[in-house]
Amino acid sequence: MQKVTTTGNATLIAYDDKPILATDPWFGDEEPAYFGSWSLSHKIPKELKDDIRKSEYIFFSHGHPDHLNPESIERFRSNKILLPDHVNARIFKDLSPAGYDLTVLPDRKWVPLSKNIKIQCITTRIQDSILLLDVCGKLFINLNDAGTRDCSRYIRSISKDYQHSYIMALTGYGDADMINFYAEDGSFILPRAASRPSVGLQLNNLSKATGGKAAIPFSSSHQYQRQDSIWAQAYTTPVEAFHDGRAAGVECLPAFASVDCRTLAVEAYPHEEHKVTIRPPEDFGDSWSDQLDKDDQKLITDYFARKDRVQDYFGFVNFEVGGKSYATKMRGRKDRGISFAVPRNSLIASIKYRIFDDLLIGNFMKTTLHGVKSFDDGHFNFNVAKYGDNGMAETEEEVRKYLAEYRRRAGIDYVVGALEDKSRDFLMRFAMQDSAIYKMMKSLYISYLR
Repeated sequence: MQKVTTTGNATLIAYDDKPILATDPWFGDEEPAYFGSWSLSHKIPKELKDDIRKSEYIFFSHGHPDHLNPESIERFRSNKILLPDHVNARIFKDLSPAGYDLTVLPDRKWVPLSKNIKIQCITTRIQDSILLLDVCGKLFINLNDAGTRDCSRYIRSISKDYQHSYIMALTGYGDADMINFYAEDGSFILPRAASRPSVGLQLNNLSKATGGKAAIPFSSSHQYQRQDSIWAQAYTTPVEAFHDGRAAGVECLPAFASVDCRTLAVEAYPHEEHKVTIRPPEDFGDSWSDQLDKDDQKLITDYFARKDRVQDYFGFVNFEVGGKSYATKMRGRKDRGISFAVPRNSLIASIKYRIFDDLLIGNFMKTTLHGVKSFDDGHFNFNVAKYGDNGMAETEEEVRKYLAEYRRRAGIDYVVGALEDKSRDFLMRFAMQDSAIYKMMKSLYISYLR
C-alpha cells in the first residue's frame, strides 16, 4: 500500500505499507487555533488520527497554529520531527529545549524516508515552506500557505519530469488572512472575500506556476467559533467552490481523499462536519474590558522599537484596549499609522511570544489604516510578523542579511518574484483585483513566466 491521504486543513499522510509521514498535524476539531478563534470545519476520523500519531515522521511547514499547534504537537514526542531550514531557525530553537527529536531538512535536496517515498523541502522568505513529496514516482506539490513565491521556476523544473503531479495549496475566498478592516469613520470595509473570487481560477494559475496537473483542496478547512470572530464565517470557502471555474486540463480531486500511487485510483474519504458551539472570548482568556498597565505599554513600545523598517515608514501604531488608547510613536511620516482594537490578553501574549501574525489571522482584532491604503504599504505584516517575529530579523542590517540568504537560495526565481510583486502593485493601480482585465493580465503574466 503506497498512497497519500488528505485529512483536515494541511495534513496529509503518506504510506509505504505503513504511515511514514504526516504533515502539519493540527487536531483542530479538539484544539482550536488563533486564541480560540479557529476550529477545523470537519472532524478527523479516528483511524486517520491514529495513523497520524503512528507516522514515523512529522513535518511542520511553518509556525502558524493551524499547522504547528502548541497543543497538538504534544502528541508527537515519540515521532521524528522534520523542520524546514528557515533562516535563523526560530522553530528549531523554540522546540529544542522541550526534548523533541528534531531534524532540519536540507534546502532543495531530496531526502529518502522509505523505499518508495522521498521528500524535498523549499523554504521561502515569508518563513513558510513547500514540501515536494515523491511516492512511487508520483509528485505531490504541497504548497500549504506558501504559494509559489521565489520558486515557481524551480518547481516546474522538477514537475516536468513527472507524468502525474498533484497541487495542494491554500486557496479560497481569502478569509485566512486579515480581513477585519474599518474605515476611519468607523464603518466596516467589506473584504474581497465577499465577492467570492473564483477558486478554480486560483487553481488554474497554480497549475501554470508549478506544472502540476491535478489539484487537491488543501490548507483551507477551517471555521470560526469565537463570538467576536464568528462574523467571518460568512467568508469561508465551501468545498464545492474548489470545483468551479477550472480549466479543462486541471482535474480537482475531493478535498478528503486517498490517492493510490500504484494504480492512480482515487477514493473519497468520508469526513463528518464539525459543528461548533459559539464561545465567548473569555473562554480563551480575553476580556474586551481589560486595560493595559504601565508594564504592558513598555512591552509594546520596546517590541516595535526593534522593528527598524516599520519605525522608518510609519508615524505611529495605536492600540485601543479596554476603551482606552495607547499609541507608540515612530520615526516615519506622522500621518501614516495603524490602529488596532484588541483584547489585552491576546495582544500581550502576541507581543511577549512574538506571534503578532496570530492576531491578524484570528480576525477578532479590528484594524484601521491611517494614511496608507493597505498592509502592503510599508510591508507592515512582513516586517513585523514574517521577517521580524518568525524570521528573527528586526534591525535594518538583520533584514538585509536575512533577505540576502533567501535571494542566494532562490537564484533567478528571487528576481522573478520581485518582478511579480512590482507587476502586481502596478496592475492594482489601474485595475481592480478580480476585474476582467486584472485576471487577463495576470494569466498572461503567468503564461509568460512558463
